[in-house]
Amino acid sequence: MTRLRQVGGALLVSCYELGHQPLSLASPLAALEAAGFRPRAIDTSVDPLDPLAVRDAHLVAIAVPMHTALRLGQDVAREVRALNPGAHISFYGLYAWLNADYLFEAGLADSVIGGEYEQPLVRLAEALDSDLPLLPRRVPGLRLAGEAAPEPGGAIRTMDGHMPARAQLPDLGRYAHLLRDGHEAAAGYVEATRGCKHTCRHCPITPVYGGRFVAVPREVVLADIRAQADAGAKHITFGDPDFLNGPTHSLRILRQMHAEFPALTFDATIKVEHILRHAALLPELRELGCVFVVSAVESLSDRVLEHLAKGHTAEDVDRAFDVMAGAGIPLRPTFVAFTPWTALDDYLHLLHYVHNRGLVDAVDPVQYAIRLLIPPRSALLEDAAGTPWLGELDREAFSYRWTHPDPRMDVLHAEVAAIVECGALDCADPFDTFEAVLSAACRIARVEVPPLARPSSEGHPPPRLTESWFC
Repeated sequence: MTRLRQVGGALLVSCYELGHQPLSLASPLAALEAAGFRPRAIDTSVDPLDPLAVRDAHLVAIAVPMHTALRLGQDVAREVRALNPGAHISFYGLYAWLNADYLFEAGLADSVIGGEYEQPLVRLAEALDSDLPLLPRRVPGLRLAGEAAPEPGGAIRTMDGHMPARAQLPDLGRYAHLLRDGHEAAAGYVEATRGCKHTCRHCPITPVYGGRFVAVPREVVLADIRAQADAGAKHITFGDPDFLNGPTHSLRILRQMHAEFPALTFDATIKVEHILRHAALLPELRELGCVFVVSAVESLSDRVLEHLAKGHTAEDVDRAFDVMAGAGIPLRPTFVAFTPWTALDDYLHLLHYVHNRGLVDAVDPVQYAIRLLIPPRSALLEDAAGTPWLGELDREAFSYRWTHPDPRMDVLHAEVAAIVECGALDCADPFDTFEAVLSAACRIARVEVPPLARPSSEGHPPPRLTESWFC
């Protein structure tokens, strides 16, 4: 048996996946095992990196589906280089593909793989195992140093249908839980689709998938749900970029899930545009166990929404909240609160809207501090090139620098970020954090702070996960 096919010859590492048990480990683990490899996996968000596991590995693959994961993943790569200089390091996921140039130049990666990574990882392992020269044409979807990235990044391939392998992963109890009616319940995580048919300019999915999405085989998703329910999950997060990209596919999964596990609840992410287009489906989603929906509202400024190509307007957002309320499903919005086009009045309007619609408990405070990220290869660069607010690419930060045309907005962002961080560390009431954010914004705008009505203490806040959503 070759070294790479021995136990631990391949090591998969996840650093951060929004508090979920990482599907970015479970799915490639299954593919590698089906190909005859015996990989190990470590999730450094809950366990330390094991030096012995690193030294035993011939291939170390680091999952970086989002910005935070890559910031942490580069430190893992440096540690791997120090412990095992001969190991082949591959980064895989959205942010690996977008930031390949830096990863190569910094000596952190020997290869990168885009959004559809299972089969490229298997082919990479087989190529390394053969001891033949590693040629990209033998590994579709793989990029090596010195190669130009194809457009769009990463090969879009049909999945082979392996049920994710979760036996090695930490127990679900160590991850984010559903908080509902004052009680916590273990939460699992699946994806019914990957990629997205929409092309919002600020989204990292757009330059990787180019408006395409892949349906995960229904039986694979259902088998994974069964396994997580058997492991104690009482709730499932559908982590699709948009759960209604393929509504027929998603509904078939939900109906079967509910038939087998009537008490199992779920949440999903749905675009404002799809909430309105598929409003007739929402009552059924509620009957099938949906306890909340996340939607990337991003802004209440039509100017900002147009720059981001979100596909909805501020009026659409208002309608979406009404539609969701009519269906009896809480809507948890996410925002990109600070962009180069967001005026101070826009920010104040957002805060007033959140308060006036009674949404303070439905918004994770971190959302008030989210600042636009412009990664390499972002679709935003097509329109932003040459604008005075756009700076140079900060490769080590995996984003272009930008300065707001109104200096007050950069000052406000720094203050809001500090307020939100302190509130999180102190486990502050969301209303207190909101009040502090609004006071800071009003002070910088030189307007009076309006009187605020604290939400009634009767009942419980809307359902949510115990880890806040951010990228």
